[in-house]
Amino acid sequence: MQRLNKILSAAGLASRRQADQWISAGRVAVNGHVIQKLGSTAIWGKDRIRLDGKEIPEPPGKIYLMLNKPFGYICSLRDPEGRPLVMDLLQDISQRIYPVGRLDFDSLGLLLFTNDGEWAYRLTHPKYQIPRTYKVTMEGTITDQAMNRLRDGVPLHDGPSGSSSVTLLSKNERQTLIRMTIAQGRSRQVRRMLEAVGYRVVHLVRISYGSLQLGNLKGGQYRYLQDNEIGAMKKLVNIA
Repeated sequence: MQRLNKILSAAGLASRRQADQWISAGRVAVNGHVIQKLGSTAIWGKDRIRLDGKEIPEPPGKIYLMLNKPFGYICSLRDPEGRPLVMDLLQDISQRIYPVGRLDFDSLGLLLFTNDGEWAYRLTHPKYQIPRTYKVTMEGTITDQAMNRLRDGVPLHDGPSGSSSVTLLSKNERQTLIRMTIAQGRSRQVRRMLEAVGYRVVHLVRISYGSLQLGNLKGGQYRYLQDNEIGAMKKLVNIA
């Protein structure tokens, strides 16, 4: 069972607030009965739900895909500054989908999209500790002490970062490349952790999320997840 306002919103007809207004106005009927009580529920795909006498479409099939986000795109459905949106890269997908979490404007790499709200919610919830791995290039030569601080976790303005896995990949006098895995998805967390130990990130790419790998997917391109990939990710968040 789902609330009617949530069903109307998921069908792409209105926001939940607008749907509540329609319900209160008597414009929505379920199985031939006009519903005006807010909070009323129905089973989408089983009950006959009509808006202004017109039956709403069947629920869409679940969609799961990954995009290799390029530099310079916003992980939002709209931007008042008019910057490019990640949704601009998915214009040939007719169903309503949304990003799972975010990547910064100046970050690249694996970004998931879905219309499965429960799956998206659990993947981003701190309770499930889903690992995210990044390749990070920073200015300067990182010290062993700084790497150990990152592994132990560092204080941030919104609380301790938690521990991380850090592997040195290469370094010279100008730059250092590391692979870093964290189990949280707070805003600009990797960048802030490195700033906390005295380094500025110049390039950041997310290369994995849970059991999913970015692989050789090119920047700006996307692909649908395979059934075994979806199953593995659902298992991580206890969805049967």
